[in-house]
Amino acid sequence: MRYQVEKSSLSGSLTVTASKSHTMRAVLLASMAKGRSLVRHPLASPDTVAMITACSALGAKIEEKEDALIIEGVAGRPAVPSQVIDVGNSGQVLRFGAAMAALLPLYSIFTGDASVRAIRPMNPLLEALTQLGAFAVSSKNDGHAPVIIRGPVRAGTVVMEGMDSQPVSAVLMLAGFLPGVTAIQVKNPGEQPWIDLTLYWLDKMGIGHTNDNYLRYTVQGRDNPEFAPFDYTVPGDWSSAAFPVAAALVTNSSLQLNNMDIHDPQGDKAVLEMFRAMGARIVVDDQAKTVLVQRHGGLHGTNINVNAAIDAVPVLAAVACFAGGSTVITGASIARHKESDRLAAISAELGKMGAKIEEFEDGLTIHPSVLHGAQVDSRHDHRIAMSLAVAALAAGGASISDTDCVAKSFPGFAAAMRGVGAAITEQPE
Repeated sequence: MRYQVEKSSLSGSLTVTASKSHTMRAVLLASMAKGRSLVRHPLASPDTVAMITACSALGAKIEEKEDALIIEGVAGRPAVPSQVIDVGNSGQVLRFGAAMAALLPLYSIFTGDASVRAIRPMNPLLEALTQLGAFAVSSKNDGHAPVIIRGPVRAGTVVMEGMDSQPVSAVLMLAGFLPGVTAIQVKNPGEQPWIDLTLYWLDKMGIGHTNDNYLRYTVQGRDNPEFAPFDYTVPGDWSSAAFPVAAALVTNSSLQLNNMDIHDPQGDKAVLEMFRAMGARIVVDDQAKTVLVQRHGGLHGTNINVNAAIDAVPVLAAVACFAGGSTVITGASIARHKESDRLAAISAELGKMGAKIEEFEDGLTIHPSVLHGAQVDSRHDHRIAMSLAVAALAAGGASISDTDCVAKSFPGFAAAMRGVGAAITEQPE
C-alpha cells in the first residue's frame, strides 16, 4: 500500500495501539510458564503472529479468542521444533526464541526475511549461548540468520556485547529457566530502558535477579522452572505514541492520547522529555492515563542523546526539521541495525522533501528546513513510514510507498490519524 498525505490540522483524541514489546514478552513467557495464561489486548501485528508461530513450534498451545490470547505453557520444557522457525521481520522473535531453544538437546533453526538475514546482528547472542554450553552458529558464518541452536545450556558466567538490548534481554530471560545462578557481564550497555522492561517481566515471573549499573547481572534460576501462569492486560505503546504526538507538534495542533500509563517501564516514554526540550507543551495525567499535546509558541533546536528511546530517532528527525535552530541527535548508532539503517534512511527520505540533514556515525544534525511534497519510500521500515507521514502533514503532502510495514507496530495508523483530522489516504501501489 501507499500513503497519500496532505497538509492537515489535528484535533480530538485517539487511543494508541497496544505495546509491541510487552506483547512479545508476555506471549514468550506465558508460553514458557506452567498452566494457562491469558494475555488481553495484545498487539495485532505480524510480529505477534511470528511470536505465536515460534512459541507454538516450541510446544505451547495458543488460542486466539476475541481480543485475547489463551496460552497453555510448556512449564520450562520446550519441544523440539519440527521445522525451521521463520521469524519474519522480528528481531525480538529471532533473539528471544533462539535463546529459549537453547534449553533443548537437539537442533533448532531460526531464519527471517531479507532484512533480518542482513541487518540484525546475532553474534552477541550466539557467543553468549556458546559460553553457556550451547552449539550456536550462523549458518552462513556472517553473524546473521539463519542460525542453528543446540543445547542444553547450563547456568554459568557470560561476557557479552550490550549495545543492542535484545540479546541481553534474551539471556536474562533464558537464565530464569536454568537451575543455579547465571552471571552476565555486559560490555557497552545500551538501550537501558528496554532492559528495565525485561527486568520488570523477571519480577512479574518471580525470577530473582540483581543489576549492577547495567554492567553486570545475576539471575537466580530454579531447579524446577515451572513458573505460574498469569492474566495480563497489555498497555498502550509509548513507541507508537511518539507519532501522533509529533504530528500534533509539527502541525501546531492540540491532541489527546488515551490509555498511556506514564508509570509503565517502557523506555520510549522518554520521548516526551525530548519533545519538551524542543519547546513542546505536553501535559500528562497519570490518573486518567492521558497525554495532552497543546499548541505551542514554536519549536527550537536542541541536543538529544536518544539512546533511552532509540526507536524515536526517525520521528525526532522529522520534528526537528520544523524547529528554529539545529538539532543534534547522538547515541543512535544501534539505529543502523533495526528494520533499516534508520540514520541513513530518514536522512535520505526527508532529504527528498527538502530537509537539510547531516549524518554521522552515531547520529544526525538536522537544520531548520522548508519541506515540500515529494515521493518517498518507507524502506520497508514502519517507523520510517510513520515519520515521513508526520513530516508530510506539515510539509504540504507526500506520497509514501511500501506502507504495509506500518502494521508491524501500529495497525490502523492511517485510520486512527484520519479520526483526528489527518489527510492520510491508503492507496494500492
